[in-house]
Amino acid sequence: MIKKPTALAVLALFFGLSSLALANGLNLNSLGSRALAMGGAFVGLADDYSVIFWNPAGMTHFSTRYFGFYGTDVIPSGAYKLQVPTQLGLVTLVDAKTETKHYLSGLAAYYHPINEYVVAGIGVYVPSGLGAAWDGNDFIAVSDNAAYRWESRIGLVTIAPAIAYKINDIVSVGAALNINYGMFSLKTHAGTAEPPQVPVELDLGQYEDSLKGWGYGATLGVHVKANEMLSFGATIRTPSRITFSGESSISNLDLLGLKEKSDSERDVTWPWWVAAGVAYRPIEGLILTGDLQWTQWSTINEIETRYIDPFWSLFMTASGRNIQPMKWRDTLQVRFGAEYMFWENLALRGGYYYDPTPAPNKTLNVLLPSYTFNAFTLGLGYNLNGLAIDFGFELLLGKQREVDYAKTLFDPQYESAQAGIYKMKIFVPNISINYKF
Repeated sequence: MIKKPTALAVLALFFGLSSLALANGLNLNSLGSRALAMGGAFVGLADDYSVIFWNPAGMTHFSTRYFGFYGTDVIPSGAYKLQVPTQLGLVTLVDAKTETKHYLSGLAAYYHPINEYVVAGIGVYVPSGLGAAWDGNDFIAVSDNAAYRWESRIGLVTIAPAIAYKINDIVSVGAALNINYGMFSLKTHAGTAEPPQVPVELDLGQYEDSLKGWGYGATLGVHVKANEMLSFGATIRTPSRITFSGESSISNLDLLGLKEKSDSERDVTWPWWVAAGVAYRPIEGLILTGDLQWTQWSTINEIETRYIDPFWSLFMTASGRNIQPMKWRDTLQVRFGAEYMFWENLALRGGYYYDPTPAPNKTLNVLLPSYTFNAFTLGLGYNLNGLAIDFGFELLLGKQREVDYAKTLFDPQYESAQAGIYKMKIFVPNISINYKF
């Protein structure tokens, strides 16, 4: 018979599903050094090369050819501790910190005015991409005393041709087609099983997953310049459904008479994103911005994996490993930013945003832990004869989370959760270079 692995092993196996759901706090949802340094409150301002992401209607601000490049390094620092109660008190099974990893990404965009009313553009950017890497030696106590790799990496690259139209001096509209290429990889412990007529648990060994796929969506925006002091913006990003395909493997599955590898498929939908923002210039040289950004994470209730090998399919279905419950909730981010120009070419920027987690405790795991973040941003910008160089820094402080060990044992709603205490902070240094021809 198949014996259900520990809650930790089950959740680890399912990470290949949950990773693609893109936990809100781990999204790269502040693209462009200037926009990031202003807390990502940029939908109502939308006046530099990053508008391809924030609000394509802002393209009508550009009266000359315009190119911009943005590079960033996302550096997460996480900690996880699992303690279990015994007659002698709490015993620590896992006390781990994530390995230092650098997740590089960015944005490049080019804009070309067709006439005084129409501007065309194209952008390539990474709206989502992160992961986690743990030392397998720290998880020996929950992985059959073997040091398996516990590592994940996800990414989404968007190619976005766009066009914007200036209806009049007040209102502009814009749209971008989002051609999305997604990828992820996973390495973790596969859990244990008990074969028929054999009263011994078998360690299934190392689980690995590598899948890629394409999807399509759109970004629609409107920008309203009420007067020289006040402007508004609104953006909608439609869902993008991606069918991922690739290969899954379990190193010791041959002990059950099954192949070690199987082709696999998984459908994941990036959810609706709706944002509204305002930009206000109370005095010369000062800009204040504010955004509300809503994401329909409730779209991700559960995720199913299809294993092409029929025996894999039977094995995974019988153990319930083909479906991972997510139970995510919609979230609303609140963002604020400011920019002050010193002299004519030097700008100081700062911002803050609140990013609530979409994931309940009942589905939390170590390979992509989801947090409620308080994010603080700073930046500098320098402009000279059409050339602009911007520096930004973002610090995301995750609120500590804890999943009760007893609930993972006795509460069926927590059977896919991973008990323990979670901590996370993320450092994001970045730079932009852009030029108006």
